[in-house]
Amino acid sequence: MTIEQLYNEALKLLQQLISIPSFSREEDKTAAAIYSFLERHGIKAERQRNNVWAYNQHFNPDLPTILLNSHHDTVKPNAGYTIDPFTPTLKDGKLYGLGSNDAGGCLVSLIAAFLYFYPKQNLNYNFVLAATAEEEISGTNGLESILPLLGEIDFAIVGEPTQMHLAVAEKGLLVLDCIAHGKAGHAAREEGINAIYEALPDIEWFRNYKFEKVSETLGPIKMSVTVVQAGSQHNVVPDICKFTVDIRVTDAYSLEEVLETVKQHVKATVTPRSVRLQPSGIPLDHPIVQAGISLGRSTYGSPTTSDQALLRVPSVKLGPGDSARSHTADEYIELQELEEGIALYIKMLSLIIN
Repeated sequence: MTIEQLYNEALKLLQQLISIPSFSREEDKTAAAIYSFLERHGIKAERQRNNVWAYNQHFNPDLPTILLNSHHDTVKPNAGYTIDPFTPTLKDGKLYGLGSNDAGGCLVSLIAAFLYFYPKQNLNYNFVLAATAEEEISGTNGLESILPLLGEIDFAIVGEPTQMHLAVAEKGLLVLDCIAHGKAGHAAREEGINAIYEALPDIEWFRNYKFEKVSETLGPIKMSVTVVQAGSQHNVVPDICKFTVDIRVTDAYSLEEVLETVKQHVKATVTPRSVRLQPSGIPLDHPIVQAGISLGRSTYGSPTTSDQALLRVPSVKLGPGDSARSHTADEYIELQELEEGIALYIKMLSLIIN
């Protein structure tokens, strides 16, 4: 298939996906549409829950494998929409609709690239395409749930809107639930231990502490106390103060290392919600990065979290569209971005797999 044919197929699929509501955990109909699309193109697809994946026609278990991954779930449309978010609308060289930019454009472009390489023989790599669910909520029934089924992966391209520049590192996310302990007492008397006051030194530590190692691509770790809860009535000294900390972790540390540092410095009881969303990245000398650079693409570190955080192999976040449009009213992707995205995926991969 030519680039033009692939673009036309991708555009039709994207219009179909926009027309189907696919909120996180409710992606069954878009999963069915993607499965049917692949089957119509002669590709045997597999499905578990709302995740769909497929391998290239001449898959060779002796070769390394490239994962092409993006998601088909969306957030719910916000109140600012002036058009029907589920009606794909072409206007002034743009396709409007919920999920058009995040991450439908990336997904259909990766599918188009997969179609291009699917029948080719004598490649140096295999391909596995995975269209996955629950990315917007970091759910456990998305990419994470099928990784053991995909087989060994050498590296991955995760489709997110990056204007086709290469996000070579991505911050991980560590959310901590902390409890400072005191002792209840009457506020009018000198009794009790105020848990709010006990929490203050810890909160101040989170505000001011600087981790020694600073990532070359992502900068310093950022810690923010975002929720504080204490007390039930004005005349009772509270015995507990609960607070939540949002920590954006760079590739200079693992989540486990950051957690251990926190526990060494604060008095509060600290409980991590999970250590799943690890920082991730790919060496700058990796062939896919060098291929992108040779085609005029730039590299950067991404402050946002995606399914890249679930991978334990080198990965790059890369796709058509603009992250600034994600989750905004009247979301759109430019048709030129879609066509260029398909072409660039194919050019970059062609530089390393032949």
